[in-house]
Amino acid sequence: MTAGCLIVSNTATRFRDEVERTASIPIESCSSPLEAREKYAGQSILFGDPDMVAEILPDLPDVDWVQSTWAGITPLTAVGRRDYVLTGVKNVFGPQMTEYVLGYLLAHELNVIERDKQQAAGNWFDSPSGLMHGKRLGIMGTGSIGAHIARIARAFGLGVRGLSLSGTQSPDFDDVQPVGELHSFLETVDYLVSVLPATHGTTHLLDDAALARLPTHAFFINVGRGNVVDDEALIDALESGRLAGAVLDVFDEEPVPAGSPLWSTPNLTITAHIAAISHPALIVPIFIENYRRYCKNEPLKFVIDLDKGY
Repeated sequence: MTAGCLIVSNTATRFRDEVERTASIPIESCSSPLEAREKYAGQSILFGDPDMVAEILPDLPDVDWVQSTWAGITPLTAVGRRDYVLTGVKNVFGPQMTEYVLGYLLAHELNVIERDKQQAAGNWFDSPSGLMHGKRLGIMGTGSIGAHIARIARAFGLGVRGLSLSGTQSPDFDDVQPVGELHSFLETVDYLVSVLPATHGTTHLLDDAALARLPTHAFFINVGRGNVVDDEALIDALESGRLAGAVLDVFDEEPVPAGSPLWSTPNLTITAHIAAISHPALIVPIFIENYRRYCKNEPLKFVIDLDKGY
């Protein structure tokens, strides 16, 4: 059995070229929803960016399998259709997000931004750096990405605690607490990283009451989804000095509007959702393996529960 596929992505040609380099699969590449509608001819497979797929999925009745190119699938949870299988990507974004997280933790402790400012002003800035070794990192989300961050963080001498829905223990973490113990978890960490998906249960987990439980020297990084943190509460915590600093790569509204108070919030670094990029060379092998399974009616890898959002 073979099956036709539409690739729908801002970088569709790169995904197509990588597929054609390694497999023989009947595919059409589409760089926009409009082009996908024009090229749709009853194909049963969509391989693409969730925002584009969500826009066209209701109009493509024969599609019964969607392979996401992203880690997050939030746009698809709002689509009414549930008569298809959605598969995600795992064991791909962990290394990228780990480099991002540890890079910013090191920059914070080494006071890199202030040192650049002092250099530009011609000042000999000999304030001592901080130290990551011996501190405690809290990771909200203990799946493949959180576990990868935890493993590498331990090499820096960090203690690593995890927070998950169930609190199931994992060998990658010193210990894992359930989300119901969020406040006591926050009280024990020096650094907090969120890799949580966007679900009803994760919305504004980090509200004013939660952020108040963090030590005033704590440093927060969000590479999961923007809904997890209450922006107003975070701004207040940073402006009042109740939180030492934060780095945000994900937001409820992207791009962040020009007039947003986030831009001028002290000790806040904003990046444009670039902590992990969907490189075709990393994503396509997952698609090809699942395509092989699909054609043989075998169970697909990394199936996502649309109602749970992960």
